[in-house]
Amino acid sequence: MVVVEAKSIHSQTGQLSLYQKAGGQWQSVLSEIPVSLGSKGIGKTKEGDGRTPSGIYHLGSGFGSAANPGGLRISYTRTSKQDYWVDDSFSSQYNQWVNYAGNPDQRWRSYERLQQPLYKYAIILKYNDDPVVSGKGSAIFLHIWRAAGKPTAGCIAMSESNLLQLMRLLDPDLSPAIAIGISG
Repeated sequence: MVVVEAKSIHSQTGQLSLYQKAGGQWQSVLSEIPVSLGSKGIGKTKEGDGRTPSGIYHLGSGFGSAANPGGLRISYTRTSKQDYWVDDSFSSQYNQWVNYAGNPDQRWRSYERLQQPLYKYAIILKYNDDPVVSGKGSAIFLHIWRAAGKPTAGCIAMSESNLLQLMRLLDPDLSPAIAIGISG
């Protein structure tokens, strides 16, 4: 279980910890990793609101613009210039990863390019995916931050070294999930 704690719903920063259950007991594997959160804090309710979703979600696969860093147990896909995450709430492909060779501006009103520096390495947060609700929010990832303390558009960001450490510790056989909320 990955746990992300913020001091308040308005916090743009927080701390990430990783716990693993062994012998019926939760044990800390990583703790107090600094993270950046959405520019409007946590508690996402709609597309483009600048908030990181609060709640508990499964973690998906890893991806990135760089080659597989090695030592991962989660699946990893290297992105290309044709990989997009659709955040056009009017599209039937909303909140989905799409490989598309054409001009994305002619297909969607809004999208994320998955081949970019912040997504050198990333993990998909399975938010609003089963079922997908149009306009509820999309493209939520754990990814590399712009700088310590610099907020995101709604994702959870951290240093590259911390992200790689987390990616290497996740075991898909243990159904990794993330809990995002207020500390204390």
